[in-house]
Amino acid sequence: MAGEKILVCDDEEAIREVVSTLLEAQGYRCTTVSDGFQAIQEIGKDSHDLVLSDIVMPQMDGMRLLRQVRTHDVDVPVIMVTAMHDISIALEAIRAGAYDYILKPFEKDQLYHSVSRALEHRRLVLENRSYQHNLEHLVAERTQQLSLTLRDLEQSYDYTLEALGGALDAKDAETEGHCQRVTAITILIAKIMKVDRHELRQIARGAFLHDIGKMGIPDQVLRKPGPLTDEERQIMKRHCEIGYTVLKRIPFLKDPAQIVLAHQEFYDGTGYPRGLKGEEIPLGARIFAVADTLDAMTSDRPYRKALPLSAARAEITKFSGTQFDPRVVEAFLSKPDQYWAEVRKNIGDPFNFLQSEDK
Repeated sequence: MAGEKILVCDDEEAIREVVSTLLEAQGYRCTTVSDGFQAIQEIGKDSHDLVLSDIVMPQMDGMRLLRQVRTHDVDVPVIMVTAMHDISIALEAIRAGAYDYILKPFEKDQLYHSVSRALEHRRLVLENRSYQHNLEHLVAERTQQLSLTLRDLEQSYDYTLEALGGALDAKDAETEGHCQRVTAITILIAKIMKVDRHELRQIARGAFLHDIGKMGIPDQVLRKPGPLTDEERQIMKRHCEIGYTVLKRIPFLKDPAQIVLAHQEFYDGTGYPRGLKGEEIPLGARIFAVADTLDAMTSDRPYRKALPLSAARAEITKFSGTQFDPRVVEAFLSKPDQYWAEVRKNIGDPFNFLQSEDK
């Protein structure tokens, strides 16, 4: 809807001018302010359809502004636009109610897309509220609209997860693209095993975020070119619990958090961090273990070239019943090497959860 009102809050005048100019060219009406206090004053004087806010600002920062906006009007979406590449701040913003999180510098199309989705989400929420007031007359017509609203919200979560995966790739460049590939392979093995769509979504998120705890591992350990010492290996092993601690506090990531915690467990109980055995290990983590081995063995590493798919198949078969769940191995082996080669070759860029699940 043209003419929607957007409040742009950033302490850098150049950023305010660029963002407002781009959005006004799209037909939106923009008000610009330089800090959180001015933003609250504008919100008190007039209603807005969307707030775009920096995080680091004088007097009142973006996180405090976000909480104030949520108190004032729970329906106004807030998009955080910041140069801070910090996963903990991104997750804090999501928990506090931010609709999206854009990293500077950004492309104008990324800005347009995020703003469009946020405003569309707001419109759908307001329409749904009206629908509740007229429930007896609108049930048949609006049920589908409600379903689309929930799907739109869930998709916005996955866009954020994809951005967090990109942040991990930037920190651990050695395994760039690994999260995307292993997630796609995990999804396909789960589909062979006829996992239902809801559980499939949770498994996909757990697989994609399996190494998110590495954001908390010191760079001198994570990026060490040679073998790790015993002490360094113990530090590296903590990434499972670090990732779990970060994700368990986010309601929609409660189930994926269990996969993140258990993704280094072995079927015979010799893995870590809890020594789980057999079906004590979440199904998603058991499926991930096979997918992870397949991708790790068939990818280039600094210490060796990628191995052929036949070598990965032999390794996975050899450790069926010890490292891997035999049922998962059976599902993997039901497809020929060429099938998995095509999967690795055709991973989407940028990666998209919904597209991967629909393949």
